Amino acid sequence: MPFRRAVALASLAVAAGARARWAAAATADPAATRRKVAIATWRPSREGRLMTRLVVDADPVLDYVAARRAEGAKGLTSMHVLGAAAARALIDVPTANARVLGGRLVAFDGVAVGFAVDIGRGTDLAPVKVDDAETLTPAQIATEVWRGVKALRAGTDEGFQRSARIAAAVPTALMRPLIATSSLVLGGLGLPLLGQRGHPLGAVFISNVAAFGVEEVFLAPVPFARAHIYISLGAVSERPVVRDGAVVAVRQFTLCMTGDHRIVDGVQCAVYFAAMLDLLAHPERLDRPADAHAPAART
Repeated sequence: MPFRRAVALASLAVAAGARARWAAAATADPAATRRKVAIATWRPSREGRLMTRLVVDADPVLDYVAARRAEGAKGLTSMHVLGAAAARALIDVPTANARVLGGRLVAFDGVAVGFAVDIGRGTDLAPVKVDDAETLTPAQIATEVWRGVKALRAGTDEGFQRSARIAAAVPTALMRPLIATSSLVLGGLGLPLLGQRGHPLGAVFISNVAAFGVEEVFLAPVPFARAHIYISLGAVSERPVVRDGAVVAVRQFTLCMTGDHRIVDGVQCAVYFAAMLDLLAHPERLDRPADAHAPAART
């Protein structure tokens, strides 16, 4: 009897502790929870990565955004134009639209693009994923992103709320096994888990660091999500450029890109960059529907 009573009391104590952690998770500091997940996610880098920066003339994109907003495209920004171009350009490199599963490449269905969005006035970030982004215009992508942002900020995205509570409640020692399981289920198999959608960051993930006045930063890949292209959009600034033998001031922004070398190589990157830069120089082409099996338009 004493032994059984001790076991029963211990079980009650464990249950009470679990309830207390779950209750505390509801009011946990989002930044602390995100740091907890980050520590369990990343180890010292040993993976092959391709990293590059592209300088882009900003005027075509800015003029396009201003024109479409004047026509009623609410909330459209350069980030949404970049998302459309990044998705459409991936059509030119179909073998790169894949993830690693079981030691082999498995193609994604369509091109999903994830966007990092601010949901806590600089204190917390969350992803919004747009499926089939290669078939959408920048304005349509903006509509989808803002729908997700509103739900996240209002606390009505039940999946995100659930995953955030779980991450805050799980003991630190169990975070690495949880992340490893998430990698297989979420990133590899593409199945939902713990409130997260499968392939939570899409094939391409974009973060708009321009909002913070930052011109360049390389994003750290999130291994369990298995997105293979990460792009940061930097702030626009006037820069001296030589054009026709003369130095002129040109508004430009920088894209910093990180790619998974297991999936993309230098040749594929060159094709992808060329297609994306061409679309950013002529963003009006993104208003035309794209055949998901046809190359992007060319001059």
